[in-house]
Amino acid sequence: MPRFGILTSGGDCPGLNAVIRSAYIRVTREYGGSLVGFRNGWRGVLDNDVVEVTEDMTRGVAGQGGTILGTSRTNPTEGEDALERVWHAIEANDLDGVIAIGGEGSLSAAHALSCAGIKVVGVPKTIDNDLNGTDYSFGFDTAVQIATDAMDRLLTTGASHGRCMIAEVMGRNSGWIALHSGIATGAHAVLIPEHPVSLDQVVEWVESARDRNQPPLVVVAEGFPLDDGEVYNPRGAEASGRPRLGGIGERLAPLVEARTGIETRATTLGHIQRGGTPTAYDRVLAARFGAAAVDAAASAQWGQMVALAGEQIVRADLVDAIGSVKRITAERYGRAAVCFG
Repeated sequence: MPRFGILTSGGDCPGLNAVIRSAYIRVTREYGGSLVGFRNGWRGVLDNDVVEVTEDMTRGVAGQGGTILGTSRTNPTEGEDALERVWHAIEANDLDGVIAIGGEGSLSAAHALSCAGIKVVGVPKTIDNDLNGTDYSFGFDTAVQIATDAMDRLLTTGASHGRCMIAEVMGRNSGWIALHSGIATGAHAVLIPEHPVSLDQVVEWVESARDRNQPPLVVVAEGFPLDDGEVYNPRGAEASGRPRLGGIGERLAPLVEARTGIETRATTLGHIQRGGTPTAYDRVLAARFGAAAVDAAASAQWGQMVALAGEQIVRADLVDAIGSVKRITAERYGRAAVCFG
């Protein structure tokens, strides 16, 4: 009977618990096996901090945000004895392999461990939808819906006061949340990292909306660079060393107001996009991923991840998901930009 470990790593997002629940059901009912959860991502593997996943533990969690196992951004390949500690955790818990749920960084670590002989299957997770190798990742649909709901509200207050409203959403290296929520709300400008535009262009779009008696709505991803080409990160660095982004909306607002004469306000959605109840789409996709990951592990498809291709759940090499992010093409952005202003 198979016995697998499972962990959630990196930033949390809606749908993680649905993966855990589905994986537990699959391994116990389909294969007669068991599931062990590592607490706090790869840190739990290094520390051998485990909990037996049970029916009571997973009951009713599919609609719950966050992760019942906890998470961290720990890299299991750093440190002289890191690989030895990973092996120890697997052997101490009599595991046949590990299911790692995470984004580009977490799956990069999984790939490195797989190359070192660790038996790993990956599950792609990110609200940014910027992972290669899969058409969509769970968490993205929920983040877009949260952002869309917020922007609908910003539009009404903007119209009441004749203001330009700027909504800042997550998107370090890609603008999927910004573009999809912006299209959904009929935003007058969407600013994303992949395709920087000048302040002059932003002003032109805002003034065009104003001239048609529309309350301008600007959506900006946190990784959007202004005319100087630098990403705005006044908050220093995270514990992992990555720049702590956030604040580009507040920086942009006074510039737009000075150039247009329109009173401008900025709202940063931040971690609101990560939390709360996952949408039905994300719950279903996460559940499908969880079951498929167990199937892959049970058939010894190590070094691979489950992925969405069209409507089908498929398997892809972990290497397909790492090394670069999935960016919005110029053609896709250009089609949306026709509607700006």
